[in-house]
Amino acid sequence: MGRVHRRKTVENAKTLVTGAASGIGKATALAAAARGARLVLTDIDAAGLAATVAEVEGAGGTVLLSRALDISDYDAVAEFAAAVHEDLGSLDVVMNVAGTSVWGTVDSLEIRHWRRMIDINLLGPINVIERFVPPMVRSGQPGALVNVSSAAGLLALPWHAAYSASKYGLRGLSEVLRFELAEHGISVHVVTPGAVATPLVRSFDLVGVDKEHPKVQRVTSLFTRHAVPPEKVAAAILKGIERNRFLVYSSFDIRFGYWWKRKFAFPYELLMRQANNQFSTLKRSVNQDLPSDNTVSQGSPEAH
Repeated sequence: MGRVHRRKTVENAKTLVTGAASGIGKATALAAAARGARLVLTDIDAAGLAATVAEVEGAGGTVLLSRALDISDYDAVAEFAAAVHEDLGSLDVVMNVAGTSVWGTVDSLEIRHWRRMIDINLLGPINVIERFVPPMVRSGQPGALVNVSSAAGLLALPWHAAYSASKYGLRGLSEVLRFELAEHGISVHVVTPGAVATPLVRSFDLVGVDKEHPKVQRVTSLFTRHAVPPEKVAAAILKGIERNRFLVYSSFDIRFGYWWKRKFAFPYELLMRQANNQFSTLKRSVNQDLPSDNTVSQGSPEAH
């Protein structure tokens, strides 16, 4: 079989976007539609998904099919994939955007938190890949696979153990598929945003610490102050496909941080130790103000 040329644009591409009801997923759906992509959309939020479909179509874009589903439910993904392939054939571009976040130290995290991260952030994309990518391979046509990881999939950020377990896993999966799928003309792109101005950046799950405590608010405000708009991430994703970039950054600080980690390993380790010590001190200080048997956990939606 001759070498298949890679896809360089989403124009006229049958494009799946998960997590399309809000945040990065919605922004990417709108940006891709504006470039001529023909969309297949999913999200767990049915009302938000319907609103995105209406916005895309109102702007003159095309939504071929949409369905509200939980990507961590393999049977639901399989049923959806069967319907998509029956109506549309194999897709050209698959974008795994849906995700959620939990922060906390290992002494506060429970197995339900770890499972939630793995089920949604890692097994969810795997469910999508397992059902949609093999038909792309068999089609012999050029395509693209986009997986939204995180800066926490590159750097050992404090309180991110469970979240990083899922996002490092998604980055590792993407790196293997990058080489495996190249011969089929399917490019792979792993997106590594830091803070993004979405519902998730304000409502992430923080376990074992009162997120509303003023000391915690001061720290998290530093994080949210650097949040970039989801439209910037969407633009970076489309540019990443066009320029065949494996690692797709949405801000310079994450690109620089990952470069610095690889070039200066020892200073990076010292910095991470210092950061973790500071966060541990913060946790002890905040929890001194709480009853000894109080465990704090804030809920969050499944959205980037």
